[in-house]
Amino acid sequence: MPTVRHRLPVPSRFQLVVTAVLVGAVVAVGVIAVVHKNASGNAATPAQARANFMGLAPAGDARAPDISLSDQTGQTVSLSRLEQQGKVVVLEFMDSHCTDICPIISDEFRVAAQQLGGNASRVAFVAVNVNPFHASRSDMASFTHDHGLDEVAGWHFLTGPVPQLQQVWKEYDIAVQAPDPNADVVHSDNMYFIDSTGHERYIALPTDDHTANGTAYLPTAQVKQWGVDIATVAGSLLG
Repeated sequence: MPTVRHRLPVPSRFQLVVTAVLVGAVVAVGVIAVVHKNASGNAATPAQARANFMGLAPAGDARAPDISLSDQTGQTVSLSRLEQQGKVVVLEFMDSHCTDICPIISDEFRVAAQQLGGNASRVAFVAVNVNPFHASRSDMASFTHDHGLDEVAGWHFLTGPVPQLQQVWKEYDIAVQAPDPNADVVHSDNMYFIDSTGHERYIALPTDDHTANGTAYLPTAQVKQWGVDIATVAGSLLG
């Protein structure tokens, strides 16, 4: 199996939740437990297949720790403000200097926003920077432009002083290893789905299962499927 250079292990606070999903039956808003077959031995349902594909599991419905940082335009963005606006949030942690999985996730977000259609305005796609060496607003703006994320109306790439970023990483159990300013940051890669009341509902585990010449990639069909599935899960929280 190709080396995944970008991801660190699943954070400990989700291990019990994922284990419970694997051995039990947790059903919420159409997203079903992570199993390959149901109890009768039949093939996985579409919801089960989605969960398997995304590494998707319930996140325990805890209130998401608030985040208040500046985005690529210099605007201060907070989860509490997005909650007041009734937004569902898809939250990621991304390297502003990344050449590995973050560009892939960017493509998935663009597909997801397209899939949401008229509901796209009700979903915020938020990423928190994990690169302490490239943490300026211009770094967020450059990444946004280079990867076409400026076409996603609800996109916010957040950054701020490194101590403030470190506090956010800690609150979301994101481990970060950034020894070299010129290399990709190695970090936990977890995608949170937060409902319009500010509660964590699901966590997914993006991955790069393919490499060519040392570069991570996903086949176009899988990138599109990720985008469709992100839109489906986010859409299920719109009510």
